[in-house]
Amino acid sequence: MRITVLGAGAFGSALGHILEAKKHDVTYFSLTSTITLEEAVKDADYLVLVIPSVAVEEMLPKLPKNLPLVVATKGILNPAIFADFEDFMVMSGPGFAADIEKHRKTKLVATDPRIRDLFETPWLKFDLTADEKGVLLCGALKNVYAIYAGWHNLRPGTDKYDKFIETALQEFKLILLNNGANPKTVELPCGRGDLILTCDFPSRNFEFGQGLIEGKTKPEKTVEGITALKRIKSGELKVPAAAGILQDLMKESDAWA
Repeated sequence: MRITVLGAGAFGSALGHILEAKKHDVTYFSLTSTITLEEAVKDADYLVLVIPSVAVEEMLPKLPKNLPLVVATKGILNPAIFADFEDFMVMSGPGFAADIEKHRKTKLVATDPRIRDLFETPWLKFDLTADEKGVLLCGALKNVYAIYAGWHNLRPGTDKYDKFIETALQEFKLILLNNGANPKTVELPCGRGDLILTCDFPSRNFEFGQGLIEGKTKPEKTVEGITALKRIKSGELKVPAAAGILQDLMKESDAWA
């Protein structure tokens, strides 16, 4: 099959290498590509979206709506932005690009069995769920909460960290419930597993939070949690009063989100 990977960063490249190993014809597109977007998607059988979330809404109108779209971008709050697409599916979960490139055992979550067909390997497995909104929300929320974990120096192996993780997961469930998603999705790898992975080094979100301790409010690289938090603060997500960590973070973040 001909598959276009939209986003040629570390994670997009890692996914593309799996597809290439399975003998698919893979085209990569990024802002530095020597081909146009129209050329990149021509004759494609699938599109794989792996660009930063801040650029998603600008790119979506330019994509053909009749092709199956695999959404691997994290930080999107609502699947409604894909309403014009005839066929879209989501993949997410606790896996850095290096984990996939080095064939470390990893389990992600997919909202369609075709994702398994495309990407599953002896080291990369998928749980299935139909909860597209829940998977997307978990992928956005874990980045935001990872900033909080870094900012408050919550480190694995401590009682404070363990309490934070469990409290955060309870807030995830409340948020999913209040926004029309299934709270049980939080217990899948895209929820608990990805939160734990992201609340430590080498997560950019956690590192940014650590930098806030020293007053560093301008990230050197893309920090998805900042974008997600800005959108949450703008009212794109219903945040229940009982979600205390997120409420506190929204109040504390005026200098950078």
